[in-house]
Amino acid sequence: MGRALLYAFLLLATLFFLLPVYLVVLTALKEPAKITLDTVWRWPDPVYWESFRIAWEAFRPKFQNSLVLALTATALSALVGALNGYVLAKWPFRGSGLLFALMLFGMFIPYQSILIPLFQFVKAIGLYGTLWGLILVHVVYGIPIVTLIFKNYYSEIPDELVEAARIDGAGFFAIFRHVILPLSVPAFVVVAIWQFTQIWNEFLFAVTLTRPESQPITVALAQLAGGEAVKWNLPMAGAILAALPTLLVYVFLGRYFLRGLLAGSVKG
Repeated sequence: MGRALLYAFLLLATLFFLLPVYLVVLTALKEPAKITLDTVWRWPDPVYWESFRIAWEAFRPKFQNSLVLALTATALSALVGALNGYVLAKWPFRGSGLLFALMLFGMFIPYQSILIPLFQFVKAIGLYGTLWGLILVHVVYGIPIVTLIFKNYYSEIPDELVEAARIDGAGFFAIFRHVILPLSVPAFVVVAIWQFTQIWNEFLFAVTLTRPESQPITVALAQLAGGEAVKWNLPMAGAILAALPTLLVYVFLGRYFLRGLLAGSVKG
């Protein structure tokens, strides 16, 4: 009985979560004139696929910007975080603990509070309004959480592996490349999912630090829903298109996410 009640609760929670998604899909498949409060839950008849074509035409340049932004910033964040975690876990130095604590402190600073100085800094180095300026911001802002993930993961790798490689004559980068990196796939998967999702869905940095030609898809989605008379099928179709990349990331890598989080958490 207890398990049956638990499954019933989980089923109701799932339905409650999926109702907005169902409503988004219904609205995206309706003609603008047929979107009313009286027919909001009715299946469209006929199905109006034109919404996705119009939304894609408006989205395509911004979609490409988001792909370049998310993939580049995620790759750079993972590389920087892996090196930071490697140094802090396997090559500790005097003050490394304090440095790590100060780095983690950056996770708790609301980015709204540093938006103005961040804008001034990006403008001072000549990257304001460019995609590379936004990439730099996301890489720097992701350093604390990415470093934390890699440091915790590398701390569970036996030090004897590193020592054996040093005895064989391997240096700092050789050990990282030939010993640490091959064992880092679960950590990289976790970082890739986390960073890609955060960067793809981020809006405030995107709307503040870019010009129209370099804006990502989240800004385009907000503009698509703007105006006095909104054709609600277009923002809903755009929202589905914007959600597809992160959905695909979770479909193909989601099974490795929890495995990567737990990898190395128990020695032996």
